[in-house]
Amino acid sequence: MELKEKQIKILEVAVELFKEKGYMGSSVRDLATKLNIKAASLYAHIRSKEEILEWICFGVANEFFEELQQVKNTKVPAQEKLNLFIEKHLSVVLKNRDVTHIYSNEWKHLEERLPEFVELRKNYQQEVEQLISEIYEAQNWELRSPAFTTRFILHTLNNSYFWFKRNIESTSEITDEIRDKILFGLLGNQK
Repeated sequence: MELKEKQIKILEVAVELFKEKGYMGSSVRDLATKLNIKAASLYAHIRSKEEILEWICFGVANEFFEELQQVKNTKVPAQEKLNLFIEKHLSVVLKNRDVTHIYSNEWKHLEERLPEFVELRKNYQQEVEQLISEIYEAQNWELRSPAFTTRFILHTLNNSYFWFKRNIESTSEITDEIRDKILFGLLGNQK
């Protein structure tokens, strides 16, 4: 989905507003005020407030899928592939800190496209679970619960934006720390 220049500006301001007040606490009037336009004028560029939430949720989901496909198509040893997946997923989170916060917490407020989004999240989780299972199998590591392990990894990665502050000079140290904690916790003595 290609957004027009005005829609990109609306999206940027909406992200600030949703982060500040939450999706449900924000109104089209609040958004128009922040944009310094009349609420009626805003509807020339958007269908509804929910459309903006759709842009956010589906946009981030598509970025996650794109990065996952790159990882799946990479021919590297299993543990490197797991490292690469963690790094790629975190790169999307870091590039979109505020958007990821909204994606992770506000998706439940989608109405019209909620079933489609739930299916998209489910498909992503299944693809990640398949990747993790393949990696564990290739390394002969014990994997007691692929579904739980996948949910644990995704929850940790998706919520890592809490750990990254805007004034941090380098995010690579935190990325390395998260990756190491996930791998150590998952592999234990098998590492």
